[in-house]
Amino acid sequence: MMQTPERSPERDAAIDALLPLVPFEGWTMAALRHGLRDAGLDAEDADLLFPGGTLDLIEAHSDLADRRMAATADNPEFAAQRLPAKVRGLIAVRLEQSQGDRDAIRRGLGILALPRNTMLAAAMVSRTVDTIWYAAGDRSADFSWYTKRAILIGVYSATLLFWLRDESDDHEATLAFLDRRLAGVARIGKMRRSVEARMKPSQAA
Repeated sequence: MMQTPERSPERDAAIDALLPLVPFEGWTMAALRHGLRDAGLDAEDADLLFPGGTLDLIEAHSDLADRRMAATADNPEFAAQRLPAKVRGLIAVRLEQSQGDRDAIRRGLGILALPRNTMLAAAMVSRTVDTIWYAAGDRSADFSWYTKRAILIGVYSATLLFWLRDESDDHEATLAFLDRRLAGVARIGKMRRSVEARMKPSQAA
């Protein structure tokens, strides 16, 4: 697994207290202090909990969402599914769990899109995708570890942007978009395996 930001129950509670205010006050320390007061917590703890300020808040929220998504994989019904279904299900769960935070996520992505924040943005999406694969049961350690994650970064990122604009009931359009992207990946994988299989005899000769 990739390096994770600091984790604690106090930081998680602070993020939950902040989220309802982000659409109105942004990812700011002032909003965090406001949220902490509303939750009956000590607003003076804001700077101690998140010394990195705005970017620390955004990264901590993403990491918390990753963990809550992964926690849903701990059940027999999920374990019985095939790997592609697990990946699809985890992405769907993450979006469903984040439904009430779409405005906050939109604001966060706007901040991460700034040139000075691109490295953090890349690290965050890589961590999310790694969490998805790991929760789905993938334990590959060879070159496929990199290819699987690179492919899913594209699928997840495109699906997230589609979801932010989707106003369909129960986000059916987003799930259909996700299914199309995953189907395209599966077709590419089949073509690659077919080409490799045809090349083996000629290589042996």
